[in-house]
Amino acid sequence: MPTDNPPSPQLNDLASILLSEEQINTRLKELGAEINAAYAGREIAVIAIINGAVIFVADIIRQLNIPLRLDCIRVSSYHNSASPQQAPEIIDRIRLNIEDVDVLLMDDILDTGNTLAAVSKVLRSMNPASLKTCVLLDKKARRAVEFEADFVGFEIPDEFVVGYGLDFAERYRQLPCIGVLKPEHQGI
Repeated sequence: MPTDNPPSPQLNDLASILLSEEQINTRLKELGAEINAAYAGREIAVIAIINGAVIFVADIIRQLNIPLRLDCIRVSSYHNSASPQQAPEIIDRIRLNIEDVDVLLMDDILDTGNTLAAVSKVLRSMNPASLKTCVLLDKKARRAVEFEADFVGFEIPDEFVVGYGLDFAERYRQLPCIGVLKPEHQGI
C-alpha cells in the first residue's frame, strides 16, 4: 500500500500528521486479523459508507481471507463544513439483499455517531443475521448519540482530520497519511 509518488503539496495544509502511512498500514493488518477471526468460516457482506470510507475499505478487504460481498451506501451530512450541518441523509442505498447475512458496516470515522446510528437502523430493518461496525477512526469526544463500533482502527483526539479518504470539501482524500487540517484551510 505504500506510494511511490512525490509528496503532495497539500501536505503543507496540515498542522500536523496524526497517523503516518506506516502506522495506518500496520494497523490495517491487525484489524484485518481481528475481522478474520470474528467471522472465521462465514461469508459476510461489507457495506461501505462512501465517499469517506472508500480507501479504508479497499485496503482492509485485501487483508481479509473470508468470503465477502461488497456494496456501498452514500450518506451526506457535512456539506463543505468542518462539522455536520444536518441529520445524516441517505442519498444512495445498497443493492445487496442482506436478509440472514452477516453484515460488516464500515466507515472512515465515528464522531457524533449520528451517521452510523442512522445507517445501522436502516440495515437492521433489512433483517441481517448480524450487524457489526468497523471504523478507521473513533473520535469519542464528539459523540452525540450512544454508539460504539465493534472494530476500531485508532482512537483520535477532537481535531479536524483529513487524508486517507477523509476530506474537507472533497479535498485531501488522496493523502496517504491522516493529518490535522490547519484552521485557515477549514473554510472555502
